[in-house]
Amino acid sequence: MSDFGGMDGLVAAAQKEGKLNVIALPPNWANYGKSIDEFSQKYGIKVESSQPDASSQEEINAAKQLNGTDRVPDVFDLGQNVVLANTDVFAPYKVQTWKDVPDNLKESSGLWTSDYGGYMSIGYDASKVPAPTSIQDLLKPEYKGKVVLNGDPTQAASAFYGVVAASLGSGGSANDIAPGVNFFSELKKQGNFLPLNPTPATISSGQTPVVFDWDYLHAATAASLAGKVDWKVVVPEDSVVGSYYAQAINKNAAHPAAARLWEEFLYSDQGQNNFLQGFAHPVRAEAMQKAGTLDQAAFAKLPPVSGKPVFLTQDQVTAAKQYLSDNWASAVG
Repeated sequence: MSDFGGMDGLVAAAQKEGKLNVIALPPNWANYGKSIDEFSQKYGIKVESSQPDASSQEEINAAKQLNGTDRVPDVFDLGQNVVLANTDVFAPYKVQTWKDVPDNLKESSGLWTSDYGGYMSIGYDASKVPAPTSIQDLLKPEYKGKVVLNGDPTQAASAFYGVVAASLGSGGSANDIAPGVNFFSELKKQGNFLPLNPTPATISSGQTPVVFDWDYLHAATAASLAGKVDWKVVVPEDSVVGSYYAQAINKNAAHPAAARLWEEFLYSDQGQNNFLQGFAHPVRAEAMQKAGTLDQAAFAKLPPVSGKPVFLTQDQVTAAKQYLSDNWASAVG
């Protein structure tokens, strides 16, 4: 920001550019539609949103393909694996509220900063199954033919972290997910594991009454199915594993001032509460809670989380993915 003469200078430079290119931001994901509208209205800057359903890797691909054009993405919103593998694409920047972000959720020079995330959890239809309080509960007969992962853990991040959570709840650790794979193997032997991908339709119909997925996605499901399904969410205390998305600025941004102003907006109380209203955990939640600026009504809609959260390092993710690649199919096949 100092390069632009402080916040006023940054706003002026961004307004002179007049445009911001974003990518992979569905309007109903983490409340991004509201954030885009409010940012545009607040600063009079047009936001060009392309490929809203693109993956994190496709964001990076687009940045390389469109480099040197006016359409290149100015900013990124990326999953952990992709952000760590592409730091050479980013420009370092620290927003005014950067100190509020925990050290383990940001790169020390500001190349990337976590923005929102959540915790692996168990969603369940309270009218069909008893409330689970631990991972091990799911081995009980009451859950026969009822437990699903959201995807294939060798490919889908949510399913991958479901296995990690199962490992933590089965005596394993971030360095050892074998107990998680063994858990699902046993779950299948008991007849409790169901090889279906959950959707709001399968939940509504009762086909998938117990689902491993992110707590913020479960909270959104509960809201969308309110009055139809008694959808509850629990984050077992002995298996709290979290993952955050991260913001980064393209070092070759076509609109570098607007890119930095967008970051300032997202990490402001307004931007962080927008994430929260979209059922995601804003990364500044603890600091905002202390300052009294957190939207308490929105925060109360998220499932409670107790216990010490585990966040995997890149090395741990790589090792776990290799173990899954070698052992998942034979364990649950």
